[in-house]
Amino acid sequence: MENNLIKLVKELRIASKKNEAPIWSKIAKDALKSNSKKRAVNLKKIDALTDDGSAVVISGKILGTGKLSHKVLVSSFSISSSAAKKIKESGGQILEFSDMIEQFPTGKGVKIIG
Repeated sequence: MENNLIKLVKELRIASKKNEAPIWSKIAKDALKSNSKKRAVNLKKIDALTDDGSAVVISGKILGTGKLSHKVLVSSFSISSSAAKKIKESGGQILEFSDMIEQFPTGKGVKIIG
């Protein structure tokens, strides 16, 4: 687990420099915060703060409370199985951070929640 976090932070920092995209550096800093400071974000909040097709990074864990009325592309540090199921059922996708970076190299259009 720890090793994965280090790899993720390195990947995000490299993407930030390579693409001149501060968003990836900010997410790397969020990843290094202690677990107690990471937030849990439920689907109800994601639904309220996004539009159909939005790209979102959650700085914490996605919980399955609430419903998602539209499709979103999400990356997060952690996700509950019920949240994953509801995201997929709404037509959305759960992306690895590397895939999110590939699709949005500059971070333009990506919203951070949490």
